[in-house]
Amino acid sequence: MDIRVTPTPRLAGDIQALSSKNYTTRYLLVAALAEGTSTIYHPAHSEDSDAMRRCIKALGADVQEDDEKIVITGFGHRPVAVNELDVGNAGAVLRFLMAIAALCPDVTFVNRYPDSLGKRPHDDLIEALQAMGVEVEHHNGRLPIRIRGGNPHGGKIRVSGNVSSQYLSALLFLTPLLEQDSEIEVLHDLKSKIVVGQTLEVLEQAGIVVEASEDLMRYRVPGGQKYAAREYIVQGDYPGSAAVLAAAAVTQSDVTIHRLAERSKQGERAIVDVLRTMGVPLTHANDIVRVQGNGRLQALEFDGDAATDAVLAMVAAAVFAEGTSRFYNVENLRYKECDRITDYLAELRRAGAEVEERQSEIIVHGRPQGVAGGVTIDAHYDHRVIMALTVVGLRADAPIRIRDAHHVAKSYPIFFDHLQALGAQVEWIN
Repeated sequence: MDIRVTPTPRLAGDIQALSSKNYTTRYLLVAALAEGTSTIYHPAHSEDSDAMRRCIKALGADVQEDDEKIVITGFGHRPVAVNELDVGNAGAVLRFLMAIAALCPDVTFVNRYPDSLGKRPHDDLIEALQAMGVEVEHHNGRLPIRIRGGNPHGGKIRVSGNVSSQYLSALLFLTPLLEQDSEIEVLHDLKSKIVVGQTLEVLEQAGIVVEASEDLMRYRVPGGQKYAAREYIVQGDYPGSAAVLAAAAVTQSDVTIHRLAERSKQGERAIVDVLRTMGVPLTHANDIVRVQGNGRLQALEFDGDAATDAVLAMVAAAVFAEGTSRFYNVENLRYKECDRITDYLAELRRAGAEVEERQSEIIVHGRPQGVAGGVTIDAHYDHRVIMALTVVGLRADAPIRIRDAHHVAKSYPIFFDHLQALGAQVEWIN
């Protein structure tokens, strides 16, 4: 379905931040890898987290859920044999489970989204798994991927972090369950180090010991460990909230979002500091962010690697800033659900924004007067692109129609419900 975004001069109201998708998927996985019963309170409900629920059930976890919590009895280090796993369009879920599938005799990950996840490469993780004694059949590093495992070995493991930190996280989930100790060395660069910090945080909560170097490029993981059954509480989600905060920043607004922890390890927490730097009036106290926007913003420069999933929302705000903004160190945006540099900027140009791309940079020449709008633009099956383009539509001169906007459900199924509650003029179109 498409969404029509009609220019909206004012937003106001209170909403509760959705629960974190990243933490939910990690908690679901470590609960499944435990040999007892774990409880996860306030889990996220999105296509990604639903994909992890579906797959851990297929691998043998018992999953019971009510409105407040999920209770999971795990399969430990012995997932059941399964022929196929369907992760939908969830890249992190795929990569985490490719590693866990190494404990299974023969699993094929199917390709249901050939124009999105089906285009994304996984070579670096495949090479690491093959070096651990796992047979992997693939199509130039892409789905469908068949894994013949059963007895992976630890030892010295190398993995590139140049494209994604998810490959490293996948190995960190797997290696504690192996008989041998493991030493993991990250080659080249490591993208999204803050997200690796989230993985390490969750592993520690699950009772797993991992010794990490200060620069997060080397790890020692003792083998023969067991995941502990625990209780987990999922914090509010900064990546999704970033788009709502950006929407409040570019309009006349009085918007409050609850459940955004001030000391969160989510890198996308940087959206608060970025908007402050851009001159947006806001407060952040007691896990509550309040934006009293006046539509006036100043340009900035920002290293986007620490806040990957908030960069598109920041760029959307910068479209209306006074001056030229630069977002650098963002090449890994090219390897997401779509090329979030080339594809996203092409749609911004159609809407009337003045933007330039480099291999690892986004340049935005702000237009405080607004953009023309009045066009139909393509979401490229990408939830982050959908949310960011919606922010731009709120300040356009004429309505913008976003194709396939239902893919926002990948991370934020009620995004448009929340915007409507704040007064935004958005409507679904068949």
